[in-house]
Amino acid sequence: MAPGNASFVTEFILMGLTDLPYLQLPLFCLFLVTYVVTVLGNLGLITLIGLNSHLHTPMYFFLFNLSFIDLCYSSVFTPKMLTHFTSKKNIIPYGGCMTQLYFFCCFGISEAYVLTSMAYDRYVAICNPLLYHVAMSPKVCSSLMLGSYLVSFLDAVAHTGCMLRLTFCDANTINHYLCDILPLLQLSCTSTYVNELVVFSVMGINVIVPTVTIFVSYGFILSSILHISSTEGRSKAFSTCSSHIVAVSLFFGSVAFMYLKPSSAGSMD
Repeated sequence: MAPGNASFVTEFILMGLTDLPYLQLPLFCLFLVTYVVTVLGNLGLITLIGLNSHLHTPMYFFLFNLSFIDLCYSSVFTPKMLTHFTSKKNIIPYGGCMTQLYFFCCFGISEAYVLTSMAYDRYVAICNPLLYHVAMSPKVCSSLMLGSYLVSFLDAVAHTGCMLRLTFCDANTINHYLCDILPLLQLSCTSTYVNELVVFSVMGINVIVPTVTIFVSYGFILSSILHISSTEGRSKAFSTCSSHIVAVSLFFGSVAFMYLKPSSAGSMD
């Protein structure tokens, strides 16, 4: 029995992405290369921003934090996923599973709010450039980051705490490559109503609030860009926002698709 929990399950089996033998090696190579590029890219950005005093600006401060979160976020589950491609059975202890769930939620939610802070930073830079250094002072930037980390910590505690109250009897095979919320809920032999309510409400807030903030920010940004007379000026303004818009679309689109829908027994397939 897992310590501090009325569960009969002491370990889980992660099914992974596929059980087809001929796909194991290609997928291992693909995700290994992707993970190495992710780690080196984010470490490079963190080092460059930290060492170069010319990059100690609000925009790069947020990028520094985003790189740190991305590095930690991918490291929560990728190493374990890679081991699954080289082993016959991918086992994770109960405590390890709950720990992975906590950090997965924590870094995922914090990334949402860092992307939101970056949208606000772009809004101030383009719409109120004369007040930029006042509106985005070091104190304001630090407060935005502190708030992002605090919200993510509390929300991750809520998700993990609700998961710890569930009982897992016999079924211990997780239909996923990590200990995520929805696959774990499908294994519980007790009611998951409270958990599903928490997932829908917390995830709803963490998707809707940042998304609305970002849309409003970009609404003002677009309005300001359209009032720029020169084509070069408009092009420069668009270029400062394009990469952020792509990152926001991919991140919030996938989160909404995964979590803001009714649970279904076959949905994880």
